[in-house]
Amino acid sequence: MKTLIEFINEEQIHFSGATGEFSRLLNDIGIAAKIVNREINKAGLGDILGYEGTQNIQGEDQKKLDVYANEEFIKALRNGGQCCAIASEENDELITFDNKMSNNGNYVVAMDPLDGSSNIEVNVSIGTIFSIYKRRSKPAQPGTEEDLLQPGTELAAAGYVIYGSSTMLIYSTGKGVNGFTLDPSVGLFILSHPDMKIPDGGSIYSINEANYIYFPEGVKEYVRYCQEDDPKTNRPYTTRYIGSLVADFHRNLIRGGIYLYPGTKKNTNGKLRLLYECIPVAFLAQQAGGKATDGFRRIMDIKPEHLHQRSPLFIGSKHMVEKAEYFMNYFSKEFKN
Repeated sequence: MKTLIEFINEEQIHFSGATGEFSRLLNDIGIAAKIVNREINKAGLGDILGYEGTQNIQGEDQKKLDVYANEEFIKALRNGGQCCAIASEENDELITFDNKMSNNGNYVVAMDPLDGSSNIEVNVSIGTIFSIYKRRSKPAQPGTEEDLLQPGTELAAAGYVIYGSSTMLIYSTGKGVNGFTLDPSVGLFILSHPDMKIPDGGSIYSINEANYIYFPEGVKEYVRYCQEDDPKTNRPYTTRYIGSLVADFHRNLIRGGIYLYPGTKKNTNGKLRLLYECIPVAFLAQQAGGKATDGFRRIMDIKPEHLHQRSPLFIGSKHMVEKAEYFMNYFSKEFKN
């Protein structure tokens, strides 16, 4: 069995001039994930469920576990010293550290500390999403927003942790996607899903159909296409929607399928955040042989203009995403940015 640390150290040899700093950063994320996992697993036994009584920058009520996960990841990244700045869903402004070690760090991290937290009380899978960039600003000073506002094509790494029937950490550094399952008996992430590939012949579509009347015509047409009876193309497809990006994407990564969170007549840019939700899962989808767009252009090519920018997301098996794009281009050109 190969552990996450062993795997990271072995991968380090593929990067010329590697100093081990990036490997330590990934290890810090793994440590924070184990701490958060511990609290999630005993959430029903302690005073960690329910709302904190505050809101994040999106105006969403913060759960206690949202705040706890955010604090633990920030703590781990601050103590590690490889990260000079963090953009988090739970913080309005950029997070920097006023210490020499962090200011000399060469990386910045964007994260959603606890995706799908509305599902906590009903024991549905939730997760952490992260992306890592090399800083652009000069070292020996705090990181800047410009260090984070980079397109996905500049990513050093991205991944997510899913806390479910088992806890898994999935990540990529641009050389494929690998999954590690936490063995609670020894407290180690073990390589369980090497070189993950998303099946191209998916038959699952994931979308919140309660918003159907607000969808662009292109999305409506695609949903109708998914529901048509056509044995030659394995239709009708199966609909599965959990309401947690990590959980829906993870299922489709393994089984094949498409996840859609389009813009609507009420929210033309959708509700998912580009920097720390759409871009990291798009990076993983692309590395696994899938595709991710906003309905018209690759998510990886979009340069964020601000930390909490939103974007529509169509992601999953390549042929399914391309079919959805076809309908968007034919019926919903007015949604094209």
